[in-house]
Amino acid sequence: MFEFLKLSRQILGMNSRNLEYIRPFNLARAKKIADNKLLSKKILKDNNLAVPQLLAKIRNYAELENFDWQTLPESFALKPNRGFGGEGILVVYGKKKNQTDVWIKADRSLVSIEDLKAHIRNILDGSFSLSGTPDIAFFEERLQLLKLFKPYCYKGIPDIRVIVFNKVPLMAMLRLPTKNSSGKANLQQGAIGVGIDMATGTTTTAVSGKNKFIEYAPDTRLLLSGIRIPYWNDILKLAVRAQELSGLGFLGADIAIDKIKGPTIIELNARPGLSIQIANLSGLKERLKKAAGIKIKTVEKGVRVGKDLFGGEIEEELEGISGRRVIGTVEKVKLIGKDGKEIEVEAKIDTGAGFSSIDTELAKQLGFENTVLEYENLNISYEQIKNLTPEQRKEIFKNIPDLADTAIIHSSHGTTYRPMVNINIIMDNIEFLAKVSIIDRSNLKMPIIIGKKNLGKFLIDVNK
Repeated sequence: MFEFLKLSRQILGMNSRNLEYIRPFNLARAKKIADNKLLSKKILKDNNLAVPQLLAKIRNYAELENFDWQTLPESFALKPNRGFGGEGILVVYGKKKNQTDVWIKADRSLVSIEDLKAHIRNILDGSFSLSGTPDIAFFEERLQLLKLFKPYCYKGIPDIRVIVFNKVPLMAMLRLPTKNSSGKANLQQGAIGVGIDMATGTTTTAVSGKNKFIEYAPDTRLLLSGIRIPYWNDILKLAVRAQELSGLGFLGADIAIDKIKGPTIIELNARPGLSIQIANLSGLKERLKKAAGIKIKTVEKGVRVGKDLFGGEIEEELEGISGRRVIGTVEKVKLIGKDGKEIEVEAKIDTGAGFSSIDTELAKQLGFENTVLEYENLNISYEQIKNLTPEQRKEIFKNIPDLADTAIIHSSHGTTYRPMVNINIIMDNIEFLAKVSIIDRSNLKMPIIIGKKNLGKFLIDVNK
C-alpha cells in the first residue's frame, strides 16, 4: 500500500508538469478536431484509417422527431459527439425477442424508443459535452469482440489506449470492460486498465477503476499479465498515423480490435488521464523528454523508436515473476499413455476449451484401444443419459477399462458424451497429468487440443 501511495504521489507530481510540457504541442485547432468525434472520424476515414461505421446522426429536435427507428440494426452504440470520459455512451446488444422497438443493454435492462429519445435529448442539450454546449447525437456500429478477449471482458469491447508524442508511441494500456463499468472500456466508470510492454505488446500490471492493483480478471483465476495483444505493430502504426492527421503533438488514440476489421480507431483524445501511468508503473515525464528531441520522418521509424526506447524483455520477466512458461498457440508435446507409451505431436493451445481432447486414433496408439472400443460398444447417446444422476452414469460405465471420467462435448456436429482417460503431457519441458476426452479429430489439423484446465503453468503468447 505504501509503495502504491508513493507511486501515485510521484505520478501526480509528474502529471501537473506534464500539462505544462504538453500544452504548447496541442494547439486549439487540433484539440477541436479531437474533441469532435464525427469530424475526427471523417478525417481518419478519408485517409483510409479504419473507424466504426457511422449509422446515423441527429443534430436537432426536428431530426429526432422525424427519425426512422427501424433503420437501426439490432446492436449499435449511441454517442454524444463531444462527450468526454465515456459519459453519455449507450450501447445495446440486441433486440428483445418478437419486439421491433425494444433493445437490450449489457445489464439485460431494456431500452425503448422513448428511452432513446430521452437520452438523445440530453445529448442535444449538451448534458455530456465538454463545455455543456448543445451537441449532436450519433449512432455507430458496435464492433465485434475478438475471441482472445472474451474470457477477460464483461459484455463490451476492450480497447487499447496508445499515447503518442512527436510520432513516437510512448505508453499503452489495455482497457477491459467490467460489470461495474456496464460493459464500457472506461476506467472512470469502473473498467480495468492493464499496462502494456511497448516492445512486445504484452500486458504487465493491472489496476481497477479505483487505481487498485489487481492480478486476475474479475470472478476468474485468469491472470491479466502476459496477454499478448494481436496486431501490435499495426496498432502502434495506427496511433502514430492518427497523431499526424489530427495535428496534435500529444495524443491518446483509443483503438479496438474488431474480429472482422482488425484494429479500428474508436476515438482520439487530447487529454488522456492519469491511470495509464499507474498501470505502467511509470510516469510520462521521462518518456516525453526522451522522445522530444528525436527527428522522426516516417511512421515506421516512430514505431521502432517507441518499441526500442520504452520496451523491455517482457517474456523473461514474466516467466521469472509468475513462475509460468510462455508458450504459443501451437506447441510440440510429448504424450505418455498406458504402459509408458510415448508419442510426440503438435498440439493446439485453446483457452476457449475447458477440457483437453485427443483424437480417437491417437488414444488407441497410447494404449487405450479397449477403452475406446468398450465405450463405443455401449452405443449410448447424450440424449439417453443427460438426465441421469452421476451415480447412475457411473453404473453404466463401470466396466470400461482405464476410464477416468466422462465429459459433455459441444461441437458443430451436436452434443456428445465422451470417455476421458488420464495421460501425462510434457510441454515446454514441463510435465503434468491431464484428464483428456477422446473424440474423432481426424478432419482437424491437430490431433490434440490443450484446454484451459491444463494451462495453469503457462502464459499464452498469441504471436509465438
